[in-house]
Amino acid sequence: MVGNMRLFLKYASTCGFLSVVLLLSSCSPNVTDRPAMPINDWFDARYEEELQFSPISLSYMGRKDRNDELGDFSYEAFKQRLAWKQQTVEALGSLYDYESLTAEEQTSFDIWTYQYEQMLKAEPFFYSGLTFDQMNGVQNFLPTFLINIHKVDNAADMQAYIARVKAVALRMNESLDNAKRSSALGVTSPGFALQGVIQQSNAIITGAPFTSHEPGDAPVADSAIWADMKQEIAALIDAAEITQPQADALLANARLALLEDFQPAYQRIINWAEAEQDKVPSQSTGIGNQPDGVAYYQYRLANQTTTDLNAADIHQIGLDEVARLRGEMTLIMQEVNFTGDLDSFLDTVRDGDWNYYPNTDDGRQAYLDDATAAIETLKLQIPNYFGLLPKADLVVKRVEAFRERDGAAQHYYRGTTDGSRPGVYYAHLSDMTTMPKSLMEVVAYHEGIPGHHMQISIAQELQGLPLFRTRAGFTAYSEGWGLYAEVLAKEMPGTYMDPYSRFGQLTSEIWRAIRLVVDTGLHAQGWTEQEAIDFFMANSPQPLENVRSEIQRYIIMPGQATSYKIGMLKIQSLRAKAELALGANFDLSAFHDTILGGGALPLSILERRVDRWITEMQKSA
Repeated sequence: MVGNMRLFLKYASTCGFLSVVLLLSSCSPNVTDRPAMPINDWFDARYEEELQFSPISLSYMGRKDRNDELGDFSYEAFKQRLAWKQQTVEALGSLYDYESLTAEEQTSFDIWTYQYEQMLKAEPFFYSGLTFDQMNGVQNFLPTFLINIHKVDNAADMQAYIARVKAVALRMNESLDNAKRSSALGVTSPGFALQGVIQQSNAIITGAPFTSHEPGDAPVADSAIWADMKQEIAALIDAAEITQPQADALLANARLALLEDFQPAYQRIINWAEAEQDKVPSQSTGIGNQPDGVAYYQYRLANQTTTDLNAADIHQIGLDEVARLRGEMTLIMQEVNFTGDLDSFLDTVRDGDWNYYPNTDDGRQAYLDDATAAIETLKLQIPNYFGLLPKADLVVKRVEAFRERDGAAQHYYRGTTDGSRPGVYYAHLSDMTTMPKSLMEVVAYHEGIPGHHMQISIAQELQGLPLFRTRAGFTAYSEGWGLYAEVLAKEMPGTYMDPYSRFGQLTSEIWRAIRLVVDTGLHAQGWTEQEAIDFFMANSPQPLENVRSEIQRYIIMPGQATSYKIGMLKIQSLRAKAELALGANFDLSAFHDTILGGGALPLSILERRVDRWITEMQKSA
């Protein structure tokens, strides 16, 4: 799963991560017709205007302009940017003749227009999803962003950090207004989502300077954000960027911002979540019964899969894939000479102590070491399978304590375009009984290499394309690639060396097939949370805590989980089409460069790109 990104506000999938963060500012650049310039220059100029809507996206790109702001999370800001995007699409059509453009320019034209169309379709559903839940929302995102992304090189950067901490209160209030509006319209939060918000928020404002201690008591440990701010200031002293008196003043201002702005904002979120628990339904299920729930779910499916598949189609694809993969799992069961049926084998893998790291700090470090080793092995292999290679390195880290959750999905945070900040594969390690050894490799390949790190890093480093193409995001493409990468790794030497690791790959793939069934079951067929858990447990050796966490994720993020398998199946079908059409002339490395070399694309545009590549290869043969 793509972290950062793939996880911060309820509108996070409207146009991919970047288009979300672009909603967050009161800045409103104007679009006027101009004499036609080279279209890539036009896109870059418009994209610079778009970036100025969002201080957050500027920081993600390593830029420091407006780095003392967070932006605007309100519906009014969304409408403002939607109107701006509409103006750009109208200008694009008036300034450039589509048929006169090159194929790559036409792709840029289509993606820019597609992004606007997705925003337009999202507008009626702005209040249909959850603003706060156990995975998404500013209560989780903002401290993660400040600690990991806001860059401090000098005193001005630290002052900007403090200004952003103060701005958290306003952004929280905007988000809280959104949540209250959704609730008034009949959108109810599951109990587990509210509990997650309360627990996370309390964890963030626990410790110094929020928690006091009596004289004579042991000092209270620093909260995560206070520890980070102190560390940044200490680093400036060490680098001779500031004097001790300046450091003292910065620390005092930082402490004041945390106590007077940051902490009260979190307390308001906690108070709201506690009050909302009176509305919690007796059984958790999907969105089918909420106002406009059917229409909202169909919008979510189309947005997440970038296809026209309906819930019934996706449900049946899932059932078919589950049946196929159960057959492959049976072959592994026979290979290890297990006596019994597949259901018993699933229980054996799920419950066997041999399949888990110790639930200790040593066990957690062993997981990080093994995941790092698996990724290092793949770093040696990828030049044989790709022509395009990323500049940014990849590292494996444990999720920060304040946002770590037992059994939660691992995720990826992108690095910088110039490679100065590596990409990060984050693992939730608070409960090692949810981290089977058999899944260690496959998750590392999905989140890291050749998965999200390859796709996202290559996209943002591409040359010759307008900049917006290098930052675009489409869930079916990115998660489809991540799942395709898990299977691709089987073709590389040194991977999945034992049958249980290969069983882990099948476990991961069937997990995504199960998602098609349970997501549509929950949101279109009225399944309860327990019915979804039961189906999952009957077809996967995943530990119960993982399964429960997964099902709760699907409930609060309708449609998102369907994108993985739908995207993977499309990429696999495009590869099969190319292999059949090109025969001995098929070049796997060139195929991968075709898939990754245009940045993230809706699946229909991706198919057109591959078809064009096949034709070019046939002509040159």
